[in-house]
Amino acid sequence: MASQKLKSGWRLFKQAMAGDGDIDYTQGSIGRVTLLLAIPMILEMAMESVFAVVDIFFVAGLGTAAVATVGLTEAMITLLYAVAIGLSMATTALIARRIGEKEPTAASLAAGQAIWVGLIISVLVGLVGIFFARNILLLMGADELVLETGETYTRIMFGSCFTIVFLFLINAIFRGAGDASLAMRALTLANCINIVLDPCLIYGYGPFPELGLNGAAIATNIGRGIGVLYGLYYLCGGGGRIRLHISNLRLQLDVVFSIIRISIGGVSQFLVSTASWIFLMQIVSGFGSEAVAGYTIAVRIVMFSILPAWGLSNAAATLVGQNLGAGLPERAEESVWQIVKYNAMYMGFASLVMLLFTRSIVSVFTDEPVVIDYAVQCLTIFAAAFIAWGAGMAIIQAFNGAGDTMTPTWINIFCFWVVQVPLAYFLALTLEFGPVGVFWAVFASDILTGIVGYLAFRRGKWKDRVV
Repeated sequence: MASQKLKSGWRLFKQAMAGDGDIDYTQGSIGRVTLLLAIPMILEMAMESVFAVVDIFFVAGLGTAAVATVGLTEAMITLLYAVAIGLSMATTALIARRIGEKEPTAASLAAGQAIWVGLIISVLVGLVGIFFARNILLLMGADELVLETGETYTRIMFGSCFTIVFLFLINAIFRGAGDASLAMRALTLANCINIVLDPCLIYGYGPFPELGLNGAAIATNIGRGIGVLYGLYYLCGGGGRIRLHISNLRLQLDVVFSIIRISIGGVSQFLVSTASWIFLMQIVSGFGSEAVAGYTIAVRIVMFSILPAWGLSNAAATLVGQNLGAGLPERAEESVWQIVKYNAMYMGFASLVMLLFTRSIVSVFTDEPVVIDYAVQCLTIFAAAFIAWGAGMAIIQAFNGAGDTMTPTWINIFCFWVVQVPLAYFLALTLEFGPVGVFWAVFASDILTGIVGYLAFRRGKWKDRVV
């Protein structure tokens, strides 16, 4: 019996990795189709976060100022991530709904219009970053050493932001169509290139020049850029469910406005959470570069450890969108509860591992005692909220997959700006807990997000959302 289950699981894994274009996610076993979507989505999320972990791993050898530069730049560029993710949510929702309605031509049209929106965003953000890199670091509270070390790094990261936007966008198209394996492959390719180029360009191995921190930025963007080209190949006739033709790139303002309308909620949702994170980073930066470095390392480790939960949550968005498009709202809801259960199980396991091996995990990234202490405190507190956080992730993505991006926005406003930010300021500065006060504020907001999300989802209004 055990061997049969193992063989069955292995067949399911191979099918998920291969990406069977004939799978109908609105029919059959919910558990099976969830895993078929979630397996490549989990690996996709792993590949996305590997960028951050690899950069920190290699940059850590350059010193605390370099790590702090990456952390401060990442905090600001996360605003771009918010926009890219918001656009991606709208794209996934529209394409999943059209695929569920069995309208692949309309899905391709939505993909083409999303490409235009992404291009405009990339140009605007890139120009701001190129001309105002120093101002961005100053705004984040960078000291003179960080400014001297990181201005060019920040300029490169912002100036090449189109690689971020288009990698998010193209993979959102794949996810909405149910081609999760293609999104995974694009990020795998991008990461392999980044892993090879990062140490070569940072430290000058072999024939490569020694570029220091700037080498990390160049390597990351070369990797992402090649991932974008790979995705475009499949979009333009390489074998995916979506076939992008020139006709799909002719502006259709009604579709563009639909994308923007849904994106506004998605962008607002992530801007609210990202802006709160920037505020928290500013509080932490007031306690020195060691606190920033410890916090940055801890956040990267947390984001990497929760990747399976994020992958499962993204599967919820696709399943909700396609099932609503097929006129199956009850199946959509059942899919979400299945994923909430999976997320809670995984996050409980991840929390236990994090609590048992915290210092060993942090020590992989740095050997500076003060930085280690801050990172260990942060990870220990964050891990205690993992189960509620994982449930909240799945529910939030279910709203987004239905095209209801405003409900998560209001949840974020309440949990982050009514609770998290004031609590962080009060604990860290008024009660003088220092950075630990910020960590406890994040813990409180993560727990609250899960509770409020659950209550909102049970109301069921998302089932009637028209996109």
